[in-house]
Amino acid sequence: MTLLLYPGAGSDSSHSSLAAIERWVAPHRCVRADFPYRKEGRKAPDRAPKLMASIRDDIAELPDDEPLVLGGRSMGGRMCSMIAAGVDEQPPPPNLAGLVLISYPLHPPGKPDRLRVEHLPQVNVPTLFISGANDTFGTPDEIREWTATMPRKAKVQHLFVDRKGHDLKGCDHTIAGAVVDFLERVLGSEFRG
Repeated sequence: MTLLLYPGAGSDSSHSSLAAIERWVAPHRCVRADFPYRKEGRKAPDRAPKLMASIRDDIAELPDDEPLVLGGRSMGGRMCSMIAAGVDEQPPPPNLAGLVLISYPLHPPGKPDRLRVEHLPQVNVPTLFISGANDTFGTPDEIREWTATMPRKAKVQHLFVDRKGHDLKGCDHTIAGAVVDFLERVLGSEFRG
């Protein structure tokens, strides 16, 4: 099993929650990856096609004969969900076994009319959403409403952390534990080894 994780737009792969997940899933392979704009020292993210292309490049470097779980924080997780939905006009990776979406940015803060949900009905793998109950990028009710559009195969699971916002600060232990539980359910003996 490989878990491939990406950060949100304003951080990099050293983010504490991604590092915590890596520690918790050991000895399984966890790759914390950065997008090209971060590697080049830029702060502004590239457009979605370039971000998705970089994810495809990273996937191509991983073993294709074992389960792959994609995900990450905010924008990073959103881009992975778009790969799973084939938004880039390529099929999802054949070994894709699940998605871990932390602080999914359903819409920009204060702009609930600018939704980022059109691809969700095309996601056909088990998906875990972890969000703060006070996240301004999407309330629990909004997230439940739109994840209900996902197919049954997605076996959507939610974790809403009380009194926490988009940054989920101080929740690394909770996040990592939820990811491990999800991987155990989705992968079974392949994860428990």
